[in-house]
Amino acid sequence: MRILISNDDGVHAHGLRALVHAVAPLGEVTVIVPDRPRSACSHSVTLHKPLRVEEVALDGQHTALTCSGTPSDCVALGIEAIMPVRPDVVISGINLGPNIGDDVSYSGTIAAAMEAAIFGLKSIAISVCGSEGVDFAYAAQLARQTAELLLATDFPPETILNLNVPNLPADEIVGLEITRQGRRRWRDQFEKRADMRGGHYYWRGGVPEDDPDEPGTDVWAIHHKRVSITPLSLQWSHGAGMAAIEDLVKRLRRDRGA
Repeated sequence: MRILISNDDGVHAHGLRALVHAVAPLGEVTVIVPDRPRSACSHSVTLHKPLRVEEVALDGQHTALTCSGTPSDCVALGIEAIMPVRPDVVISGINLGPNIGDDVSYSGTIAAAMEAAIFGLKSIAISVCGSEGVDFAYAAQLARQTAELLLATDFPPETILNLNVPNLPADEIVGLEITRQGRRRWRDQFEKRADMRGGHYYWRGGVPEDDPDEPGTDVWAIHHKRVSITPLSLQWSHGAGMAAIEDLVKRLRRDRGA
């Protein structure tokens, strides 16, 4: 098995090391990650400056390539320029912090997996829903098991598996839940500050507002101590929306004389 690993937390992330150690026995592992944290960069790509790549040691056993670009750059570069043969599966993570609800729109972790799906490859994004005292061991083993099963499964093309794991000891996790994307809005806060030259700048932050009360969603699963497994698609067209805009399109056609 050929595995390409990337992330958006950068080369020094503890979740990356846990993932590499867990999946290394499966076969040939290539690690290409951003050279610094790239959280919330979404699916941005680098077009107007060169991508620089360096080899670094992860530990005494494994090495990684760092890239000056985004998670999407890392995956595309690995597939098209660095790996002599395309990977069988791409795993993005293990992210520190959840990628549930509206996080999916911003996440570099999700974007790396989506980039793989664009190339027609099977891909997994995996995150642990915590910020402190996180143990990545359970999530790493789950990623390994999922990768093995995914390769043996006739899986729909252009589909990404988004796994989110509660930040709990393994024996406190209730089970695994197939979920849909829920709502996890961010209440943004912009703090205005003055610089040393008399100018002003804004520092952006915020807090999430979860909606945990809708069963079947990724947000609900995490709040109920379950692993959330959400299939995401590259196809963004909204079926219900297409039906809803029929009258609008009729009016546009009439106004245009079409």
